[in-house]
Amino acid sequence: MTLDVPAPDRPTLSTAVDTNEYDDVDVQGDEYRREELSEALADGAWDAAFNEWAADTALDEETWAIVTDLDLVGEFDFFWDSFAGRVGYHAPGLPENWRERNIHPELESWETVSSINAGLTELGQVVCDVLADDYLDWEAQEVDAGDLPDF
Repeated sequence: MTLDVPAPDRPTLSTAVDTNEYDDVDVQGDEYRREELSEALADGAWDAAFNEWAADTALDEETWAIVTDLDLVGEFDFFWDSFAGRVGYHAPGLPENWRERNIHPELESWETVSSINAGLTELGQVVCDVLADDYLDWEAQEVDAGDLPDF
């Protein structure tokens, strides 16, 4: 299915956020390179990734309207995971107690909540893939055995 909507504004990446605050992320470094990632997103990575994702997502326009009403896209975070040598991300999502909290008047089923959470996770991964494949030339620092000292 294709989601026929314009790409939303890209998320603003904050250098003040420590990835240890996320329950769904385990980063073993502290060099997040968010400023460089933000530049790559502004240079077209965000729009390219969103359009690629929108071409295949299961979300429809009505469900996407809930995402935009709640400004969930603004809650994405992307960062460099130097230990793993990859771009990592934190995807926003709707909480388990969405019904009790009356988060949105059009939000009426677990199926919709689940599809939003899954769709945003997929979008985050597509953004990471587009960044890594088309916009970044960062490699994990590998140590050549010949560079190690003799003992």
